[in-house]
Amino acid sequence: MNFRSQPKVELHTHIEGMAPPDFIRDLAREKRVNLSAIFDPDGGYVFRDFAHFLSVYDQACTVLTGPEEFYRLTRAVLAESAFHGVIYTETFLSPDFCGGGDVVAWRDYLAAIAQAASDAERDDGIVLRGIATAVRHHGRDACRKAARCAAETAGPFLTGFGLAGAELDGRPADFTYSFDMAREAGLQLTAHAGEWGDPGRIRETLDALGVARLGHGIRAIEDPALVALLAERGITLEVCPGSNVVLRAVDSWDDHPIAKLREAGVPITVSTDDPPFFHTTMTAEYENLSRTFGWGHDDFLAMNKAGIAAAFCDSDTKDAILKRLEPAT
Repeated sequence: MNFRSQPKVELHTHIEGMAPPDFIRDLAREKRVNLSAIFDPDGGYVFRDFAHFLSVYDQACTVLTGPEEFYRLTRAVLAESAFHGVIYTETFLSPDFCGGGDVVAWRDYLAAIAQAASDAERDDGIVLRGIATAVRHHGRDACRKAARCAAETAGPFLTGFGLAGAELDGRPADFTYSFDMAREAGLQLTAHAGEWGDPGRIRETLDALGVARLGHGIRAIEDPALVALLAERGITLEVCPGSNVVLRAVDSWDDHPIAKLREAGVPITVSTDDPPFFHTTMTAEYENLSRTFGWGHDDFLAMNKAGIAAAFCDSDTKDAILKRLEPAT
């Protein structure tokens, strides 16, 4: 079965983490910055573990220094996503990397990304919405600055606020102020939880931050009562299986809990997270899930419908995307 052509909804990507290695290498050459240590002999990103991955990620971002670079980056990554059948996507945008948490600078970056999204929708037929995201290992104060940037620019393009980074840094309650600020601005909420921490971290995140979605969330499988709670509340998990396998959050595709979570009634979506880092695409994710769990066209259609139901966009956009999914039935 050719999964590349199946229309797809993707909710969990990081705009900087989607940057092709060649894109970052060319920017580094333009700016005369030596980033050779972050690439392997074949030209791909190289890292040892999750902590080193975060370091390599931050180093790659050092050459993304202005709105023009983010315009070019957004066009490049949306063209790649569209090639793999993605018709609606959401991406995390960090004010830390886009203006250092300064609202005025952030507006310029966001305008460039939104313009690139509009141009890509016209040219490639892919719809993008942005989720301003705090990086928890940058500290509580930086997260508050990110929330302020998000609150000041909430609108048709920037529709969500989230929390990413090193999951075990701090407790979810440390970021309540930031999430309250975003909520009051009308932004929809998500947070990374349950990729590395135990199920208790997921419970804390739900209680302290009041999110509608969870990034990853796979550790929930270790607590049947929590799985039942997620299903009851309709908390959607933004699952990134290929990322989990490469970073060793799970031992293998066969060990991934995505199928068990779905069978338990938890709303599940599939995303690529930072695809060039993890040598994946949405096509590859579908192929691996099909090979491992026997999932086919109808399974993925159901997940895409669950994805657009949980998407941080307006009802007219949801209706339009659903119509584009339906012809695949």
